[in-house]
Amino acid sequence: MTFGLSTPIDLVRPARIVFGSGTLPAVQRWLDEQGLTRVLVVADAFNATRIDLLRLTGTVSVFADVRPEPDLPNLEALIAHAEKVQAQAVIGFGGGSAMDLAKLAAVLPGSGQTLHEVVGPEKVAAKRAALIQVPTTAGTGSEAGTRALVTDPATQNKLAVQSLHMLADIAVIDPDLTLTVPPAVTAATGVDALAHCVEAFTSRKSHPAIDLYALEGARLVGRHLARAIEDGGDREARAGLALASLYGGFCLGPVNTTAGHAVAYPLGSRHHIAHGAANALIFPHVLAFNAPAVPEKTALVLEALGLPAAQEPAAVLAAAGGWCRALGCEMRLSAYDVPRDDLPVMASEAHAIRRLLDNNPRDLSRDEILAIYQSAY
Repeated sequence: MTFGLSTPIDLVRPARIVFGSGTLPAVQRWLDEQGLTRVLVVADAFNATRIDLLRLTGTVSVFADVRPEPDLPNLEALIAHAEKVQAQAVIGFGGGSAMDLAKLAAVLPGSGQTLHEVVGPEKVAAKRAALIQVPTTAGTGSEAGTRALVTDPATQNKLAVQSLHMLADIAVIDPDLTLTVPPAVTAATGVDALAHCVEAFTSRKSHPAIDLYALEGARLVGRHLARAIEDGGDREARAGLALASLYGGFCLGPVNTTAGHAVAYPLGSRHHIAHGAANALIFPHVLAFNAPAVPEKTALVLEALGLPAAQEPAAVLAAAGGWCRALGCEMRLSAYDVPRDDLPVMASEAHAIRRLLDNNPRDLSRDEILAIYQSAY
């Protein structure tokens, strides 16, 4: 059921957001304002090579081993490093994986709490270090949110932590950092930002206060993603995608995603397909499945992408799938060497992610998830 105007909603955002080309120096200025001199930067191997762009002073430590789809051992290595350096501030410098781990590095070291003790909503005791988020891709919107996801290798499921203590004190979003992102990654992360917006827009928990961010985020992706893929140096297009990603992050807190992300998660946790690529592959299928339940909103999504209006699921799938394919997204599970006999297990795992599936505008059975995987194979 869609929320009405009178329905309460808790919209949280970073205390301070600095957005725009050339804004990166705001990171050190803010640290100076706060008198913070011991800093831990959480980054993947590539972004660790360009930390000099942050122009940090004081005592700087770098954790440079963030992995795609980070798992418990990756987090444990970070926590051990963070406890050793006792930073006053943590900077997430990278994509969603780096920013998610940075959130946990700002609250867990020295807390006495384990990850399993804080899984779920609002179980984190306190923030123990200031948190700065600096995204280098335009997709996850993690800089604006309060959730962090870590894969448990024992179960191959994602563990989700949500806490207001993991909200950034400042998010510095400089689209110039994304100028070097390759076309394939630009496409996948762009569709990930789109999926955040569209899933929130069509959710059972959708809300007018979020709908304006969600629909405008979709429009920004429709307007700018193809341009950024064609010309990575197009600063206007890069800024448009960075703003779309931020708006998608605003959607995640009060509304969150739905079946699209639930169905995409096993692709990453079981087969190590990058999160953005997994969401791009699944997005058209879930949009089409949901179309009968939210026909007007589906039409607005297609319009935002410059596509003709459609309501029949087959027509929606053809339009949205063709749009993703034209961007260069890989739309076949078989191309990622996913074994066909693993599809039933993936369907069972996805169907168990009730925190997302219960938001979906249309009930999705385990067999219907399996049918989506088979259609995408």
